[in-house]
Amino acid sequence: MASATDPAGGGSLYAAAPTIYARAVQGYYARLRWLMVLITQGVFYGTPWLVMDGHQAVLFDIASRRFQLFGLALWPQDFILLTGLLVACALSLFLFTAVAGRLWCGFACPQTVYTSLFMWLEQITEGSWTARRKLDAGHWNLNKWARKSAKHALWGMLALWTGISFVGYFTPIRNLVPSLLARQAGGWETFWVLFYGFATYGNAGWMREQVCKYMCPYARFQGVMMDADTMTVSYDPVRGEPRGGRSRQSSDHGLGDCIDCHLCVQVCPTGIDIRQGLQIECLNCGLCVDACNSMMRRQGSPTGLIRYTSERLLARAAPSCPGCASNGAPVCGTVACPAPHPLLRRRVLLYTGLLLVVVSALGGVLLTRVPVRLDVMRDRAVMERDTPDGSLENVYRLQVLNMSHHARQFEVHVSGVPGVRLGSGVHRLAVPALSSAQLAVDVDADLDALTQSRSLIVLSVQATDDARVQAYSKTQFFAGLGRQFSSTRSHSP
Repeated sequence: MASATDPAGGGSLYAAAPTIYARAVQGYYARLRWLMVLITQGVFYGTPWLVMDGHQAVLFDIASRRFQLFGLALWPQDFILLTGLLVACALSLFLFTAVAGRLWCGFACPQTVYTSLFMWLEQITEGSWTARRKLDAGHWNLNKWARKSAKHALWGMLALWTGISFVGYFTPIRNLVPSLLARQAGGWETFWVLFYGFATYGNAGWMREQVCKYMCPYARFQGVMMDADTMTVSYDPVRGEPRGGRSRQSSDHGLGDCIDCHLCVQVCPTGIDIRQGLQIECLNCGLCVDACNSMMRRQGSPTGLIRYTSERLLARAAPSCPGCASNGAPVCGTVACPAPHPLLRRRVLLYTGLLLVVVSALGGVLLTRVPVRLDVMRDRAVMERDTPDGSLENVYRLQVLNMSHHARQFEVHVSGVPGVRLGSGVHRLAVPALSSAQLAVDVDADLDALTQSRSLIVLSVQATDDARVQAYSKTQFFAGLGRQFSSTRSHSP
């Protein structure tokens, strides 16, 4: 198939992305990445199996329009809490990026985590990075078929279980797994299990770094959250240049510490050369730091040629930096020095302050949240009616939502107008756990106590087992437009 060419007569406008065979490396950041894999996947795969108060601890029950979060039941009326949670997550991402760059991408992003897991399975079945390269370049034979088949089988099982765990957050997983095994699961559950499993298989097994390079928008707008004091993985050209190979016995070779071994490139999951400076593809995973430090130890040179540092600190290390020889506030190129503490910058303090405000507001809402909600609707068939004892009566329909995990009984009360009271009928309502119930109530008022055609009253419900669990709703009591009243003074509830 012909490729697109430059109209001006140049070469191809695009080139096929080469396959990246990332080399395994040991070190501090490699261990930290695997620790994050264990933590994140332990939470993801384990949380759907947790049970609290007889219910799945975390369940987004869309059919019932109810979210359960560790004993807390959230309903559509609690959308403000979800909004606050999303704002808090966004501010946390901004804060981490301002302090240390793409920490999320390098250590906690699902794409990064699953790519690490899939590459680990690939290493188990196909061998080291050189063995994988040789296997792909060779002809198809029994060994290649066996290794490739084993790899894709393991990928498929991990991806399928990931899809099941994902759907388990929306359908109770203790019911989902047996129904899938018995081929009795619903069509939507089966579709989403396969869809999410296929997405995991494709993204982590085949696309890998292409997702980070071309599909993820985070790399594009992270620059606005970073400045010259953001800690990122950086190469120190002052120490490293000029680069080149040398003998261990030779000490006067006129070269920098970089021996141009390309180990930092070989371990990079996106295949970049960190020595070319900060790049949009860099995930800040730190694997190149581990690789370079291991080579520096082998060469007998100090570690830290590639390290977590900031643009300002790198500039201060330059021989031309006047800040190293004076007590003033000089400038290194476009970067002022000396560098402030990375956690005491205005940007970091602003993000931290906003995050604390949002988290405090969310905490206050949750602490003061009452697990009952009351909605009052007038019976439109009857505006008002006279009773045998000379009072006026209005009819209301109460809908009580019990947001707790156990059934409750509620008593109905009314106030707001002198002499207002509940009429005949049932004034107590039993509501099952995490459910709602309706009750029609009659409200009576003395005609001589009413001063206008419409009066504000308050209907309330109170749990019989806990007086603190109560809710109220204001509504109108209609007395009729044609009646005569002795006064126009309105009463406050």
